[in-house]
Amino acid sequence: MLNAAALLLALLCAANAAEPDLADKLRNDSELSQFYSLLESDPIANSTLSLRSCTIFVPTNEAFQRYKSKTAHVLYHITTEAYNQKSLPNTVSSDMAGNPPLYITRNTNGDIFVNNARIIPSLSEERNSNGKRQIMHIIDEVLEPLTVKAGHSDTPKNPSAYNFLKNAEEFNVDNIGVRTYRNQVSLEKKESMFEAAGQHTFLVPVDEGFKLSARSSLVDAKVIDGHVIPNTVIFTAAAQHDDPKTSAAYEDLLKVTVSFFKQKNGKMYVKSNTIVGDAKHRNGVVLAEIVKANIPVSNGVIHLIHRPLMIIDTTVTQFLQSFKFMNENADNGPLRKFYEVIMDNGGAVLDDINNLSEVTILAPSNEAWNSSNINNVLRDRNKMRQILNMHIIKDRLNVDKIRQKNANLIAQVPTVNNNTFLYFNVRGEGSDTLITVEGGGVNATVIQADVAQTNGFVHIIDHVLGVPYTTVLGKLESDPMMSDTYKMGKFSHFNDQLNNTQRRFTYFVPRDKGWQKTELDYPSAHKKLFMQDFAYHSKSILERHLAISDKEYTMKDLVKLSHESGSVVLPTFRDSLSIRVEEEAGHLHDEYASHEWTGYVIIWNYKKINVYRPDVECTNGIIHVIDYPLLEEKDVVVAGG
Repeated sequence: MLNAAALLLALLCAANAAEPDLADKLRNDSELSQFYSLLESDPIANSTLSLRSCTIFVPTNEAFQRYKSKTAHVLYHITTEAYNQKSLPNTVSSDMAGNPPLYITRNTNGDIFVNNARIIPSLSEERNSNGKRQIMHIIDEVLEPLTVKAGHSDTPKNPSAYNFLKNAEEFNVDNIGVRTYRNQVSLEKKESMFEAAGQHTFLVPVDEGFKLSARSSLVDAKVIDGHVIPNTVIFTAAAQHDDPKTSAAYEDLLKVTVSFFKQKNGKMYVKSNTIVGDAKHRNGVVLAEIVKANIPVSNGVIHLIHRPLMIIDTTVTQFLQSFKFMNENADNGPLRKFYEVIMDNGGAVLDDINNLSEVTILAPSNEAWNSSNINNVLRDRNKMRQILNMHIIKDRLNVDKIRQKNANLIAQVPTVNNNTFLYFNVRGEGSDTLITVEGGGVNATVIQADVAQTNGFVHIIDHVLGVPYTTVLGKLESDPMMSDTYKMGKFSHFNDQLNNTQRRFTYFVPRDKGWQKTELDYPSAHKKLFMQDFAYHSKSILERHLAISDKEYTMKDLVKLSHESGSVVLPTFRDSLSIRVEEEAGHLHDEYASHEWTGYVIIWNYKKINVYRPDVECTNGIIHVIDYPLLEEKDVVVAGG
């Protein structure tokens, strides 16, 4: 009996001995070798792993390759409680001197972050050593604590946001100064906001952002409140982009939200949006680049930003010029490329903008300039000047005003480029608002609206207007104003030819409201035109609207030819189209504006048809959106037959 018990005990011991502990797992995993070598050389970490329950956050070797600091702090990656992924609380105390906290964030995708590092869920391990529960989570970034410079032993090891602000020069933060902002916090007696216990996000402007002499005087108590997101810790990797968070400046008479967003090149920005302003704090968005992110403190996280939020103290011109001063990195600033294109074109466009008392700019993002189509146009200075002017509006146009214009129809707004209009469409409300703008055949989405300046607004868009990137078919397919013409051409197979890049098309496309008018004039015919059984008739009518040639015809071309010959004969698929085009003075049908303009009118078979949107450029031709189809009574009889 004793022999059997002894044998069982020996087997159990052998089984336990055979099962590797967490140290063995670390030692044997080649992807974690850099962290293990640090752990092995740290006696406190070794002792913890040998004797205590713990949770270890282990960066991969790849994470170490991206780590820019010279020193990695192994004890900052260890906490002396065992937490699996489900049981991780909002904060855990690290084993580093002073026990600075680690912040746990769960995003809407189910990802879990420790400070700015994501836990790789499939690689977590749980082991027991000497009866102690130990858990390892593999993370994709080395955790970086806030550390004190040599020679400052009295500086707190686990500082609050206020300790940091007060003694910023004594911490390792790339020698970035915050003296100006600190002075304003002291002047406004807002120290308590930075001392408050809890978990908050602090946005701190650096000294570089106060080069404009009067700017610091604009940092009052409410502006300081607008730089704090209370009761929420946001590290950049875990941030939900364009998700507005309520700032401490959110009350009945002043409402300011703050959100994060990221450029495709990885640069992080933060923006304030003053939704409800007052006499001292204007409505609008202010952007700031994060120059030093994710500084953990005992009561949250600090991000150092290149300029203060909420303060609108530059003109549109000064705002664009600011991108050349940020630093020598050509990727810096969301509109750096736009500014460079203006200056490469001679800079006159910037002078024109500067001379406008009220102005709105549709500014293409840096990524919008990467298209090969644009590279070809950049060499043509005259064409490029026209394209740049297409992005400039002589009016102060924010989203609310665009929405007013868009109440009953697609908003039509003139640009400084002669006879060129932009067409805005607004869908959705609040954070779900989607704004699109069409100009020169290009549909762009507003990716950042209402960047406020003293004399207007800047809206950042995702395409360069006036440089087409789609065929006639692609434009028809995507433009909501042309959907009826697209549907009619699709079931009659008329559209099949419109992707051909070997031909040049001039297509007079009736807008949807034009087809709706035919329903009133010829109700029976209208119904049949959109039926499969009458596809032959639909196709014949559309053929009349499409000129096929070795060149496309702009409205100016057609006006000139009309003046020279009395009329213009354009080749179509079966026959030809004879029209006359005239310029005619008119005005915008817009109760919020009284712009006089010169429009175009097509005269066909004694009918005058307004051109609603001229010169919608495509890669294989041009579209002119017209107010009524080229339709006559005999077509109706045929269609009805």
